[in-house]
Amino acid sequence: MRIVKNIFNLTFISVEIGILLICLANAWVFALTDGRTYTKISKIPPREVALVLGTSPKMRSGQSNPYFTKRMDATALLYHHGKIKKIIVSGEKSKGYDEPAAMKNYLIYQEGVPEDIIIEDPRGFNTYKSILRCKDVYKKDNVIIVSQGFHNLRALLFARNNNMNALGFDAQDVMKPESYYRNQFREILARTVAVVYFALGISPD
Repeated sequence: MRIVKNIFNLTFISVEIGILLICLANAWVFALTDGRTYTKISKIPPREVALVLGTSPKMRSGQSNPYFTKRMDATALLYHHGKIKKIIVSGEKSKGYDEPAAMKNYLIYQEGVPEDIIIEDPRGFNTYKSILRCKDVYKKDNVIIVSQGFHNLRALLFARNNNMNALGFDAQDVMKPESYYRNQFREILARTVAVVYFALGISPD
């Protein structure tokens, strides 16, 4: 009986520590990124480049992915209001799948953005890779990161940790309960992992 009780107490303490770690890590990310994300086009300062984080243009059903279209809408808004001069579309490119090309084509043909200002980054396999390649490959530090707000917080954390002067422009979120709460929960955990990796000096490749 004593062994069972000890196991229960250890499990309970471990859960408490885990919850505390999640809360502290996310509070730290919110504090670091406070004042660096924008939702209104009139408020965001201009930057040379927008870094657009990739997502699939289509859902499993074959319909357009609203997260994708909202990011493109936000990017086009930045361009048409003179907030940016160049756009890096960063995402995954593999056999039969090309996020950067899809983003570029949408911006050109649906949003009226000139082709010659769009740079494709086909090796943005995840958020960290996109941020790192923006700095190291394309040599851009002063950027506006475009994604949904829940995602931008982690992206800004990576940018800060790589000494970039980045801002976030939040694309409109998709308020479908089945995806909204799943994405929020996933990002809470992803931000925690990112903070732990940073504290341990591990690259989150």
